[in-house]
Amino acid sequence: MNPQLFLAFILVAAALACTPGIDWAYSISAGLRQRSFVPAVAGLCSGYVVHTGLMVAGLAALLAGVPGLLGWLTIAGAAYLLWLGFTTIRSWRGASFSAEGAVVQSGTQLRTFLQGMGTSGINPKGLLFFVALVPQFVSPEAALPVPVQSGLLGLTFVILAAAVYTGVALTSRRLLASRPGAARVVTLASGIIMVGLGAVLLAEQVVPLITAHA
Repeated sequence: MNPQLFLAFILVAAALACTPGIDWAYSISAGLRQRSFVPAVAGLCSGYVVHTGLMVAGLAALLAGVPGLLGWLTIAGAAYLLWLGFTTIRSWRGASFSAEGAVVQSGTQLRTFLQGMGTSGINPKGLLFFVALVPQFVSPEAALPVPVQSGLLGLTFVILAAAVYTGVALTSRRLLASRPGAARVVTLASGIIMVGLGAVLLAEQVVPLITAHA
């Protein structure tokens, strides 16, 4: 693997992982509402492991090339984000935050893991990241085969994302311990962000369809 390309990829991947978005919102929510945020972070990273596997197998590019498929995936992802956001907002209304560690449990660890996996796994932008961006950092002249290079790059992003999301969840947990009132506000904001992003994704797909048939 080309060392310069690999270093450039790390910088780009780190910047993307540090950009607030849906994954951040879910990590913050898990840090504030769960006794352990590890299942949430593991779930988010597992979604990207799935994307990595699809990329290595060549299925990611195939799926991206199917007409209309990304649109339907976007609609499914938007609906999922709306549900997850409304669930977070509904739990915020009845939550009781305290510095004594009475962190709200919202389901089993398996459910938290699967929700995290769904958050990153069903996101079409995640699929496009692996289809459009990762191949730019693969060197055909390198000793390692292209699929191996792609897999290593994908797993590198997963490791970076795990570190960033863990830091985000830890920071939100410290916020809960020091300022329970602010924790309620941040939890509500996380839910609103999920709903807002879901609404935007849905509008991006539905509005053109309505306009085309008007």
